[in-house]
Amino acid sequence: MSRRNYCSNRIFVVGIGFFSLCFLMTSLGGQFSAKRLGDSPFTIRTEVLGGVESRGVLRKISDMLEVILKRMDSLSKLDNTSTTDARRLDELSSAINRFQPAGLVERIQAIAQNVSNMAIRVEQILQNSMVQGRAVRDGTSSQCEVPRDPRFPECPGKVDWMRARWTSDPCYAFYGVDGSDCSFLIYLSEVEWFCPPLAWRNHSSPPIQHAQQAKAPKRQAAFRTDLSVLLDQVGTGKESLSFMKRRIRRLAQQWATAANHLDAKLEQRWRDQKKILVHVGFLTEESGDVFSPKVLKGGPLGEMVQWADILTALHVLGHNLKISMSVKELQGFLGVPPGRGSCPLTGPLPFDLIYTDYHGLQQMKQHMGLSLKKHKCHIRVIDTFGTEPAYNHEEYATLHGYRTNWGYWNLNVRQYMTMFPHTPDNSFMGFVSEELNETEKRSIQQNKVNSMAVVYGKEASMWKVQGKEGFLQILHRYMEVHGTVYYETQRPPEVPAFVKNHGLLPQNELQQLLRKAKLFIGFGFPYEGPAPLEAIANGCIFLQPKFHPPHSSLNHEFFRGKPTSREVSSQHPYAEQYIGRPHVMTVDYNNSLEFDSAIREIMRTKVEPYLPYEYTCEGMLERVHSYIQHQDFCAPESPFIPANLSRQGSSSGSRITGPLFVPLPNSTALGWASNVTAPPAWPPLSSLRLLVSQEGQSCVEACHSASFICEPAHFRFINNKDALHGLEVQCEVVDSEINHILPAFSVVRRECGLQREPLLFSCAGHSPKYRRLCPCRDFRHGQVALCRDCL
Repeated sequence: MSRRNYCSNRIFVVGIGFFSLCFLMTSLGGQFSAKRLGDSPFTIRTEVLGGVESRGVLRKISDMLEVILKRMDSLSKLDNTSTTDARRLDELSSAINRFQPAGLVERIQAIAQNVSNMAIRVEQILQNSMVQGRAVRDGTSSQCEVPRDPRFPECPGKVDWMRARWTSDPCYAFYGVDGSDCSFLIYLSEVEWFCPPLAWRNHSSPPIQHAQQAKAPKRQAAFRTDLSVLLDQVGTGKESLSFMKRRIRRLAQQWATAANHLDAKLEQRWRDQKKILVHVGFLTEESGDVFSPKVLKGGPLGEMVQWADILTALHVLGHNLKISMSVKELQGFLGVPPGRGSCPLTGPLPFDLIYTDYHGLQQMKQHMGLSLKKHKCHIRVIDTFGTEPAYNHEEYATLHGYRTNWGYWNLNVRQYMTMFPHTPDNSFMGFVSEELNETEKRSIQQNKVNSMAVVYGKEASMWKVQGKEGFLQILHRYMEVHGTVYYETQRPPEVPAFVKNHGLLPQNELQQLLRKAKLFIGFGFPYEGPAPLEAIANGCIFLQPKFHPPHSSLNHEFFRGKPTSREVSSQHPYAEQYIGRPHVMTVDYNNSLEFDSAIREIMRTKVEPYLPYEYTCEGMLERVHSYIQHQDFCAPESPFIPANLSRQGSSSGSRITGPLFVPLPNSTALGWASNVTAPPAWPPLSSLRLLVSQEGQSCVEACHSASFICEPAHFRFINNKDALHGLEVQCEVVDSEINHILPAFSVVRRECGLQREPLLFSCAGHSPKYRRLCPCRDFRHGQVALCRDCL
């Protein structure tokens, strides 16, 4: 039998089955209700048994049957139905013949779903057949072979995925995907970026649905000191927004002074003005916004403090800023029509940078859809506690037990921006504390009450600390204890009677209380908030508990599920490690003798108000300016090949023969050889200090112990045999693998491993069996985020 006759017979069988199903539906309608005059066999009323639900089901059946009827007519006219399509028609015919009139009411849902599936399959057969026929006529079928291009290694896999699931989202059809390999390749090369451009496509004109926009000329950013426009942009309607605006107004003069200082420091240097969208996801109604209702009830303010300062820094630096506090505003700024679902954006992103948080990232995935993959290099994620590489790499995290509810976005981990510099794999964003002038500092020192303590904890729940009665009684023996715990009518029972509770205070009154107090004492929670820095800036000594063992996601509920394995040794590790004595004391609260001794030492010690430079307005402006002008995660990083380097002053093309890394004077670290041309990098390679960790030690710890900081951007320059040779590491085997502790080596086995997946370069990784190659760097005094040559 010829293929055409065979397919015609199959279509006939499908048609017979279809009309049998029509008869079945007509009979079914009689069982449900009397048919009205003028109703077609496919518009059945269901008033007796089914109600609204059954009426919807039958309407769905009616719609699907009418679609199938139209497709049957089209299929019967095709001359080029393939063997594969014939097999699909066989399946369709069998599916229709399986319908039986038994158990009618009970099987309506199943019938509706099967009919829906049949409609989709008929649609696919029709589309594929028509497209293949068109391709044969146009001579383009041979031009749609799946390319094997090493620059686009994911292309074949993505085509296979599209073949199986292109009907899973209507967006694919929206962009012209019709089930053919040609349409898959056009989509994957022009809407997405997984496949190379097709040579036979007309690239001189913009592709359909993907119009190219002319690149706008660069504009210079100018410092701003007037914050009125920013205040209008922040908006109204929530107490969280009111809090942020009060903070912006209160610090306005300090931001203006800082802008003038940084402008002078940069000596009128050109700065690109960026188009920046700030989407504060955790304050949107769609995320639940649990923060706004608690602003006036002692709830956490740290995130709002940081976001207010980020908005101000971006505005003062002179960038073109848009602020979104709802999903509707996000859609409007991104140009996504409401109801378009997950259809990806096409053409250029209307912003150079997008600052958001994990809630906002999820919302953008939902409303930017598939294009988030293409545009994610523009995103910066404000992430309080940090995200480590092992948790960020989706496949690796899933296979090795690092998968959590957060993380797994496959970003460059420097796109995550933290509140404190605790995770060098990420970028340190920070916030600001109010800076005092010299007159205010002298006044504070003159008016300090040596026997006055203020407790860190505005919510009554923070006072539910096991054993607090013991150390509070010791404190009460020496000092008058003050609290600022929120309450409505009755004093919280968690607060002891000897504590003078002021209730929740406005910021200016809290500041006056801190300026009088000698001690600011923490109970262990909240972790890593802004309040201890504010207290230290107002002349207090901060006393906090030491944690034995350190708190982490392995042993503490608060950190469980967060995308980090970081161990927290105290309530505020930054204060402990970067400020320290005499401003900060960290002791074991369970040791009454140690606690008693600490209180007596605090009363004897005189301190001046102190604020680290990186938490001043100028320090934050300096840091954010550097990130915006120098961090570029969209430009592809070419593989670093040492053999391609040349010595400075040598003729073009000549290759180096000496070492890349040389010993530094008075140091155990190696530096970049000064006579070798350094490839473009930020931070510059002049800041690189190559070290080796001990077994079980992370690069965070190894660099810190040498008074450096780990720099993840430098990993690609030390992930080679030249670095191993410079460190005189003996390797019998050098393998390239995917593991977040690499590059590293085993002394016992004499095995060396290099990193094959750049997203897994990790300062935080460690293993008891391996010593790690660590890319440390120097840093500016008071500004750990920037190297000495970074500004």
